[in-house]
Amino acid sequence: MPPVEQIKAKRAGIGLRACDHGRAFPGFTLFAPQSGGGKVYLIDLDGNAVHTWQMPYAPGNSGYLTERGTYFYNGKTVENSARYISRQPWKGGAALEADWSGRILWEVRHPDHHHDGIRLRNGNVLLICLAQLPDYLVAQVKGGLPGTEHDGKMYADYLVEMTTDGQVVWDWSTWEHLDPVTDRIAAVQDQREAWTHANGLAELTNGDIVVSFRNISTVIIIDRRTGEIIWKLGAPPLSGQHAPTSRSSWRASESSGSIRRDGSMNSIVRGFRMLSGCRTATR
Repeated sequence: MPPVEQIKAKRAGIGLRACDHGRAFPGFTLFAPQSGGGKVYLIDLDGNAVHTWQMPYAPGNSGYLTERGTYFYNGKTVENSARYISRQPWKGGAALEADWSGRILWEVRHPDHHHDGIRLRNGNVLLICLAQLPDYLVAQVKGGLPGTEHDGKMYADYLVEMTTDGQVVWDWSTWEHLDPVTDRIAAVQDQREAWTHANGLAELTNGDIVVSFRNISTVIIIDRRTGEIIWKLGAPPLSGQHAPTSRSSWRASESSGSIRRDGSMNSIVRGFRMLSGCRTATR
């Protein structure tokens, strides 16, 4: 196959668009189309489906294969309500674990869950959740397009740790640890409906938690013992990043391109597209 075209528009089409076998990592890609009705695909470098799962929910939004050989999945539950989160494409609502055959091993639900959730090393589940900001904080949040709040309200993220039988054992909120003035909405064109807009979680080997916030273009590390923020990287260099991932050579990287120590970015060495929009779900 010819070298990969680096201009996105020229890679138009569906299926495997290109693959540089000499440079691509010899592994698999896991993804679930947002309009695929919960169908999950594991494909090889040549675009062949080597395994599929049928989940009970549409993706909401990420998932990954565990070291135990099971599949952790964040699902989007259907909600017929006027709540702000119920109409968002990134709504979650459920997190579950399935075996290789697709049998559900356990499932938890939370009405405020969105974007991401992970299984912690202690066996519990950590979820990103959304709540309405107190009114006195709305006026303090800087950045974004003035007047684009949701009916005058704004929303921000909090984390919930729960057992696999649904018992909440820990929580952490952005409005108690971030500053609405200095941790501002980074893009001037962004609406002010959501302040932080978390979109990814990771657990480090020592148990500390990495969280990515798209709207404020910031990644933080939370000390699990104290709840304090012990590391932060914002804009620049970050801009609307996703999916923080633990690396041995760097503390966090993003799915929009891995950040190396020298600040350079990885080029595209493989491309696969589906007719419907999809989210990669690898970790």
